[in-house]
Amino acid sequence: MYKFTDYYRNKVHLSFDKEPFSKNPKHVWVICRHRNRWLLTKHPTRGIEFPGGKVEEGERAETAAIREVLEETGGVVKTLEYIAQYNVTGKKDTIIKNVYFAHIGQLTDIYKEYETLGPLFIKNLPTNLNKQNNYSFMMKDDVLIHCLYHIKQTKKLPET
Repeated sequence: MYKFTDYYRNKVHLSFDKEPFSKNPKHVWVICRHRNRWLLTKHPTRGIEFPGGKVEEGERAETAAIREVLEETGGVVKTLEYIAQYNVTGKKDTIIKNVYFAHIGQLTDIYKEYETLGPLFIKNLPTNLNKQNNYSFMMKDDVLIHCLYHIKQTKKLPET
């Protein structure tokens, strides 16, 4: 288990165990690859980030992850693997989020433009994401660092 603070100084607990904080998380985040590139999206206010969002009422987290990738990037998930779960204790509430790793099989133009500005491909993620103003706050804490390390160790991915 990893403990640290996020971009906004909220307490974060991250675990690579299977759903240690909740069997029914309300949020998902999906680290995506398509043809040896990272597939991200650009949120109109937060900036560049991996797709993700809320789990709808009665929806499974895995289904939400697949839906969010399609809605935000047009990517059709070929494979989806649970990576981790984390909770963020903020001033008002606690958010529990599953992190997944997805390989995208194909791209469509079925993303919802009102949610994001569509897909964005990056060969290598910047090493200093926390100093990049065009990236979302979600890309700037240790959740991404630890998850990328885990993915590299288990999937033998190239350096970012």
